[in-house]
Amino acid sequence: MGALGWLSGLKPLPSVQVMVSGSWDRAQCWALCSVGTNSSLSVSVDTKAVLPCPPDTPTALVVTWTISPRDQPPCTRAHRRDNNETSERNCTDARISWESRPDQNPALQIDPVAITHDGCYRCEVAAADGLFGHTYYLRVLVPPKVTLFRGINGTVVCRAAAGKPSAQIFWTPEGDCDTEEEPLGNGTVTVESKCHWEDLQVSNVSCSVSHVTGNKSLFLELETGDQLSLNLTILYITSSISVALVIAGSIWLWRIGCCRYSVMLFLQFYWARRGKVYGIDGVELIC
Repeated sequence: MGALGWLSGLKPLPSVQVMVSGSWDRAQCWALCSVGTNSSLSVSVDTKAVLPCPPDTPTALVVTWTISPRDQPPCTRAHRRDNNETSERNCTDARISWESRPDQNPALQIDPVAITHDGCYRCEVAAADGLFGHTYYLRVLVPPKVTLFRGINGTVVCRAAAGKPSAQIFWTPEGDCDTEEEPLGNGTVTVESKCHWEDLQVSNVSCSVSHVTGNKSLFLELETGDQLSLNLTILYITSSISVALVIAGSIWLWRIGCCRYSVMLFLQFYWARRGKVYGIDGVELIC
């Protein structure tokens, strides 16, 4: 029998036939598993994930992984222990592979994990004493990029961009806030919160972002009305002094230029009286 012949004879798994809105639904993933146990596994993007295939029984004949990530056709990897033969069908993602030699360890690894690896991963062991299986619902986590900056009309904006799942934003002190979520189409969500403190004398604010991958807080110092007025006054005085210095310097340079021209004009007149003429080419009276 060929390498794919014995794989074609394995029992087909119904869980590879159903997709819900382009991605796996965890409840249906569980419901479609005919045998074995289920577990959820959350991993961060760009890390390595290892999925064991329990139970590791010495009577195992065939170990089969059915891999059904989000927005991709299912892939099947199998290993037959009696002749140490490995086969696969429709597997094109090089990041998904056996962790080591399948005859020694049938665990599956994903390295590195990408957003598109969300989905169902089922391992079935056909042994002399029965059929065993385990299904993982893999959820990929993406930490959001958090920024805090001044908006328009006196608002302050806190943004948690491209997180998965969506983040939560909290303000200290609490203000008049408006929070919106924007799905980005790849499973990530950007959350943006805008706040202002019109009736409060607030000198600084903090934005706290809560996410399953970790929490983060940013701080921003605000200018009160008195401080802003003082800063504007200092800016006005500094600008006035700078302008005065520029004008004084221009007058000084102008006077130096006129004096030099007067000396040259005198020398020309002096030598002309003595029968010698010296021109002053390119000189124009400007004073």
